[in-house]
Amino acid sequence: MTKTDDKVMIQVKDLKKSFGDNEVLKGIDGTVKSGQVICVIGPSGSGKSTFLRCLNLLENPTSGEVLFDGKDMTKLTHSEIAGLGARMGMVFQNFNLFPNMTVLENLKLSPKKVKHLSDEDATKISLDLLDRVGLKNKADVYPSSLSGGQAQRVAMARALAMNPEVMLFDEPTSALDPEMVGEVLSVMQELANEGMTMVVVTHEMGFAKKVADQVWFMADGYIQEKSDPETMFENPQTERAQDFINKIITD
Repeated sequence: MTKTDDKVMIQVKDLKKSFGDNEVLKGIDGTVKSGQVICVIGPSGSGKSTFLRCLNLLENPTSGEVLFDGKDMTKLTHSEIAGLGARMGMVFQNFNLFPNMTVLENLKLSPKKVKHLSDEDATKISLDLLDRVGLKNKADVYPSSLSGGQAQRVAMARALAMNPEVMLFDEPTSALDPEMVGEVLSVMQELANEGMTMVVVTHEMGFAKKVADQVWFMADGYIQEKSDPETMFENPQTERAQDFINKIITD
């Protein structure tokens, strides 16, 4: 469990998102405080990834508000969004590393382009982060030579290179072989222990039980239930959550 304070980092109000006639998010409300780890669980197709992508405007909400540090991101200009976006890192399922750049070049790109750091400063920050995730020896290789677990740890280091205040994780272990999952989750747990504010869409229930301050259960376009991990996994309050938890425990 992480130490939280009362500062609200993200507040979502009646968030809705449709793709054509398909209403994926049907009215989401939620608050993420500084230092909190929120794990979002639920069946496939429930809107979890779309919800996460709306938090940093990778998807534009159809309606509703997404407040980051008190500012409604849906009403900002492109340059204002870019500024706030630099404060919110994201790690995807499939790494999204640039294949034509070395690991080090992948990490240095945004700090140099967005934060206008010198090459020397960007290199130092990037090498320190690669060391932190145990991959300093891979600085000069290309992503194609990395294992899935290594690539995901590089992707996490790349997000951290911008020194974000919030980290978003979209099923960061779903594309990994089972033996590589632990090495990624251990880095995420370290971040949580250090007080990083995190919103994690995940199927890793053990991680959610151990690390989350709150677990949000999503299904059918809504957050059906929010509670502490013990309540969610031992005594879910809604029938929809009970069915889901019982099924994953049985599986």
